[in-house]
Amino acid sequence: MDLRIIEQPVSDLAEYSRLPISFIVDRILTVRPIDNGLGGLLLEEARVDRPYVKDYDTLEGNAPRFWPTRWDLSHWGMISGFDEDNLVAGATLAFNTDSLEMLEKRTDLSVLWDIRIHPDYRRRGIGQALFRAAETWARARGCRQLKVESQNVNVAACRFYAKQGCVLGAIDRFAYADLPDEVQLLWYKNL
Repeated sequence: MDLRIIEQPVSDLAEYSRLPISFIVDRILTVRPIDNGLGGLLLEEARVDRPYVKDYDTLEGNAPRFWPTRWDLSHWGMISGFDEDNLVAGATLAFNTDSLEMLEKRTDLSVLWDIRIHPDYRRRGIGQALFRAAETWARARGCRQLKVESQNVNVAACRFYAKQGCVLGAIDRFAYADLPDEVQLLWYKNL
């Protein structure tokens, strides 16, 4: 494989959205409050009885094609990974977007909004290459931190972000009203 990582205009979201983001949920991170939360929260990995496929693109308004209708993407970036001429991976980042709450109204923070790798190319180091490119993209805009959202149903992603040097900064057990069994995990990496 001859991986080529390049920055592309966000206007190429149609091609980007053809990359699948789905993954198999065969384990989750359960969140157990200690002393009703006063003693902290404990994350414990547990197998699920019935593995299933999770695809956030199927949630209403969540797929990349809807992003321009929800946010001003003029300060967003898109990094793509190609094997020869085939798009095999991509990442999108947001910066300086007032309407995006994940940015916490900070101008020194970038959000790794989305990262996806074609299933045939996973576990080959492409995610790490995309993450490094995302760090470079954020630094070039004067950001001091990179923020990433994941969920407790995506244990592989959580382990990946931790391996990249991200630190778990927040756990929100009630973030997703429509997905009450999912927990939001927010990761931060100092740049």
